[in-house]
Amino acid sequence: MTIKLLVIGKTDNKELISLIDTYKNRLGHYINFDLDSIPDLKKTKNLSENEQKVKEGELILKKLAPADTLILLDENGKQFDSIGFSEYLQRHMNSGIKQLVFVIGGPYGFSDDVYKKAKGKIALSKMTFSHQMIRLFFIEQLYRGFTILRNEPYHHR
Repeated sequence: MTIKLLVIGKTDNKELISLIDTYKNRLGHYINFDLDSIPDLKKTKNLSENEQKVKEGELILKKLAPADTLILLDENGKQFDSIGFSEYLQRHMNSGIKQLVFVIGGPYGFSDDVYKKAKGKIALSKMTFSHQMIRLFFIEQLYRGFTILRNEPYHHR
């Protein structure tokens, strides 16, 4: 199985990029992982929030293969502790899917079409984090989940 994290916009903070790269490299020991960025929309001043969500949604859906399993990182999604999230990952790996795609949306969330395509929603916290920070937090939690599944000492129970 491959796990892909699809994000809107690029990370411009060098320290965050370095940390994200650290965890991406660590994840490579466990699974095929891909971080894919969709460029920020241009000329959004004249777009309503909904129009921006629709345009971003079209770009997200174009990045998906028909067999992909889409999971949204959404503030209204299911919350897990780290062990529960590792079990969630294991269930998906056991299901035989080829690619599990997690998406961090734009500033206004997701379009209705993206919600319809999604097979689930998860929330990392009830708190709000910047879209750039969430990338690091999520990739670190993926790494933590795999160390838990392998019973490695990174996660102390």
